[in-house]
Amino acid sequence: MKSILIIGLGRFGTHIAEKLDEMGHQIMAVDSIEERIQSVLPIVTYAQIGDSTNKEFLESLGIGDFDVCIVAIGDDFQNSLETTSLLKELGAKKVISRAATGVQEKFLLRNGADEVIYPEKQLASWTAIRCSSNHILEYIELDKDYSIYEISVPEQWRGKTVIQLDLRRKYGINILGLRNNGKLEMTITPETVMTEEKSVLMLCPQKSFRKLSI
Repeated sequence: MKSILIIGLGRFGTHIAEKLDEMGHQIMAVDSIEERIQSVLPIVTYAQIGDSTNKEFLESLGIGDFDVCIVAIGDDFQNSLETTSLLKELGAKKVISRAATGVQEKFLLRNGADEVIYPEKQLASWTAIRCSSNHILEYIELDKDYSIYEISVPEQWRGKTVIQLDLRRKYGINILGLRNNGKLEMTITPETVMTEEKSVLMLCPQKSFRKLSI
């Protein structure tokens, strides 16, 4: 369990809080709007109304005690930038900040953010990848060269074994697991058979996936 500070409780920050609550983490939520604080009280450990650009207010939270500080402010970039800088100045162990543009991303990184989340860009990328094939169910980009894909089993793969498909030799693709009726099967052998009701999780070079024509 980690102790996590979330500053900014718009839709993005609230969704993060909900997911962290599901995962069992300890959450401190901060926003300048009382209604937002009231709405997250059932899912956070602590919550405070306050101005995150006020150094004294941030100091009172004990910034150094949090494992991660998330700046989820989406409607005022100046506040987001100031908050990010102050968090680092006050000894934050790790600061993750939200950006809405590439320029914002660069400024946040220069002013103390350890990582920057760019939701619109990431969602656009995911949507483009998802729409490029009828088989893609999930997509996780690891870096510019490699991604993890979950795909429904293409018709031309059905009834064939892993060794018959020979994806590793042909494309450099590693099958990580199969999902069957929601259950993940991680024990994959050369004799594992691909069937229609399953989906495949695979580690795949970006260029190789495009060559699959599925």
